[in-house]
Amino acid sequence: MDALALEAALPKRAAPPPVILPPVPVKRPKPAKKAKKAVVFFEVEILDAKTKDKLCFLDKVRPPPRVLTSCRLCLSTDPQWYPARQSIRLDPKGKSLKDEDVLQQLPVGTTATFYFRDLGAQISWVTVFLTEYTGPLIIYLLFYFRVPFIYAPKYDFTTSKHWVVHLACMCHSFHYVKRLLETLFVHRFSHGTMPLRNIFKNCTYYWGFAAWMAYYINHPLYTPPMYGEQQVTIALMIFLFCQIGNFSIHIALRNLRPPGSKTRKIPYPTKNPFTWVFLLVSCPNYTYELGSWLGFTMMTQCLPVAFFTFVGFVQMTVWAKGKHRSYLKEFRDYPTLRSPILPFIL
Repeated sequence: MDALALEAALPKRAAPPPVILPPVPVKRPKPAKKAKKAVVFFEVEILDAKTKDKLCFLDKVRPPPRVLTSCRLCLSTDPQWYPARQSIRLDPKGKSLKDEDVLQQLPVGTTATFYFRDLGAQISWVTVFLTEYTGPLIIYLLFYFRVPFIYAPKYDFTTSKHWVVHLACMCHSFHYVKRLLETLFVHRFSHGTMPLRNIFKNCTYYWGFAAWMAYYINHPLYTPPMYGEQQVTIALMIFLFCQIGNFSIHIALRNLRPPGSKTRKIPYPTKNPFTWVFLLVSCPNYTYELGSWLGFTMMTQCLPVAFFTFVGFVQMTVWAKGKHRSYLKEFRDYPTLRSPILPFIL
């Protein structure tokens, strides 16, 4: 038997199982570390707006620093310059910067120069309003009850025989009680304080006019309106309508600003019909205020009241125009149909 036949006759052996080697771990390259951004520090210099003297200097201010926070930190070394009386500006004669302004968003380099102006002693708006509104309320009542040393002695603590005098007292008192309650429970002020000197100016205006009006309306020789009861009734309706409208506008403005914030939004009419004046006027609270005093002037037919209404209208027009310009500047989509205080006129 040859070798080939012998090999075929022998039983075949099973092939050995394949050897599986464990996988060799492959080391992955570590990702490259991100380069850290260089921190840009600011240098803040504060000069006196009047004398240009350097008041203080802050070095290595880390971003994002709020302007007023940094500056007030620097000025806090002098206790008389408490935050409410500090005005920080980019220009000595420019406007004060806002609390939310950040250095990176201002037209300054890494070395920023600001100007400080002392606003003087400050007083809260609430205190000012309560003082200037309480005065007219009390002063008018002194004339109404004809306390001694105002009119002739024979008229002390007497009452007028004309019913319009009593109605005028009720309307005048209602107006200022409403203002006091709105100050306490409705108004939300964007600025917490105002210069202390303003309280003397405001009180002189309100208290002085209240005494002048009350003297003639409650005078023993006062004569009622020319057209009698019909004129007084129409005037009363105008007065009450505008008082309700003024209150409605104040509520609408209050609801635009969350408590504790300085958010500004475009005021729009609400479901309250008295707020529909917002379609035509930027400051309808002044429009209604003017209407109230026009009604009071018509009711009393008194020259001092008419003069007070005119002066108030001039002042409210100035405020309304300023607020209207502010709305147009701040909001690009502000309704262009609106006028400051009088629809289509002013």
